[in-house]
Amino acid sequence: MKLKAKLRIGFSFLFIIVVAFGGISMYQIQRIAESARVILKDNYESLNYVAEMRSILDKQNRQLTDDLPGFEQNLAQERNNVTEPGERAAVKDLDRHYRAFKATSSAADKSEAEYQMRLALQHIENMNMEAIVHKNNLAQKAVDNSITLLQLVGGLTFLILFSFSVNFPGFVANPLRELLDGIREIRDGNYQKRLNFSSSDEFSELGKAYNEMANRLSDWENSNLATIRSEKLRIEAIIEQMRDAIIGVDEKGKILFVNVVAEQLLAIDSEQVVGKHVEQVAENNDLLEHIIHLDKNDKALKIFAGGKESFFQLDSIQISVPFMFEEVSTELRKSEVAAGSVFILKNVTQYKELDAAKTNIIATVSHELKTPISSIKMSLKLLGDERVGGLNPEQKQLLDHIAEDSNRLLKITGELLDLSQIESGNIQLNLTDTDPNEIVNYAVNAVRLQAEQRGIRLELVARKNLPFVYGDVEKTAWVLINFLSNALRYSPDRSRIVIEVLPSGSFIEFSVRDFGKGIEPQYQQKLFDRYFQVPADGKNKSGSGLGLAIAKDFIEAQKGNIFVESELGMGSKFGFRLPVSGRKI
Repeated sequence: MKLKAKLRIGFSFLFIIVVAFGGISMYQIQRIAESARVILKDNYESLNYVAEMRSILDKQNRQLTDDLPGFEQNLAQERNNVTEPGERAAVKDLDRHYRAFKATSSAADKSEAEYQMRLALQHIENMNMEAIVHKNNLAQKAVDNSITLLQLVGGLTFLILFSFSVNFPGFVANPLRELLDGIREIRDGNYQKRLNFSSSDEFSELGKAYNEMANRLSDWENSNLATIRSEKLRIEAIIEQMRDAIIGVDEKGKILFVNVVAEQLLAIDSEQVVGKHVEQVAENNDLLEHIIHLDKNDKALKIFAGGKESFFQLDSIQISVPFMFEEVSTELRKSEVAAGSVFILKNVTQYKELDAAKTNIIATVSHELKTPISSIKMSLKLLGDERVGGLNPEQKQLLDHIAEDSNRLLKITGELLDLSQIESGNIQLNLTDTDPNEIVNYAVNAVRLQAEQRGIRLELVARKNLPFVYGDVEKTAWVLINFLSNALRYSPDRSRIVIEVLPSGSFIEFSVRDFGKGIEPQYQQKLFDRYFQVPADGKNKSGSGLGLAIAKDFIEAQKGNIFVESELGMGSKFGFRLPVSGRKI
């Protein structure tokens, strides 16, 4: 029998039980109502007629008359309303005494007849009152019997419905629970779980389909297990042979593997730590604690390994695996779920040593170049002195070009020296409480002559009574001069440059805005990278690509930050923020 037919039969049974209980209840209520109605209908009118006739007799005695108006009419109505055994004989006696009362003229006979009439009325009244009491007892007994019957039927109905509500859901829920347990076993990799449903409904078909699926999964696992194990061993062998220290952690933070290099570097045993939570292992290993909480932006780690100080660069990779899910009935979607992390410590000692050698070479060459360049500038100055001899216009123009190139070369060597200091970590900062206006005036005076020669107006926007900044005056002014020089280079003649010095929270913001052509968005993120240069348009000579990178290092060394805002056709704004010192001007 199908599940749908079983459900229909079960709910039909419930419907029949409820209807039967309702029908029995309605029948008993109707019986109780009928009993009450009979009491009122059969006896109340007789009592009413008797009361009317007694009232007529009482009125006749007060008025001293032989006439009994209305008595005969009530007597006739009572004669037609005889309902109790013996009531008819009592009515006949009353009628006989009433006729005797009308037929006699003697006062004594009338008094006797009236007395007999009152006795007959009393007899009829007592008879109906007794009948009312008797019928009321019968009605009460019927009510009690009906209540008892309804209680029995209600209790039986409750037991049936309760038994049905307890047992019938299990008819559907038990197979579903068994199916759910089987699915969980499949999820956990137990493909030997089988379902056995003895019924012949849809659950039986579902159990057969489940068993077939489990058989196929078991066959698939057996056929692919050897291949998977082989691939796992090969991957483990590759990881073990790598020269970098590698640590694998699953999505729950448990250590999956640690290769030989990582064991030696961290002084741990893979057999003892694999399967444990990485935080638990890190509690007793400071280097591992540092690795798992290291920011990617941090510098290379310096670790004593192999009998010397070595440098390692951490690379943390989040591992995701493909996951297929069905979005609609006919379409599959591919997503990814987190599977853990891999920490790789790359040995960059060789590159650090080469970088240090490069820095030393740059510093040495730059330092050695400054002396001959200064001599060239002195010689150019002497050649330009008319006391040595006059120059024709072509010679003077040639000297100007040589002087310009010498200045540019001297600037590059100075930037290279600054860069070598930064890379070697030997930046010498003279941090003091400084008036922001002093820094701005220093920078503006340095480029004022160049701006006047091209008719460019320098506009200063600064608030009064700004708080002091805590920084290096010369290096901060150098950064501001660099911004102004770039702004002059890319500003058209007879334009303007705006220098702003304004408070910004707990910082003072310095900015230089020009109104040149602006910088394309794809170049703005790279402006502060070393050796990067915005492609020249042929009109502006390109620099070394070091000025903005050095400026960034100078500002960040003073606990500040640097920024750029630019829009094509609207110009550019370069600025930086330095922390206030708390001292007022």
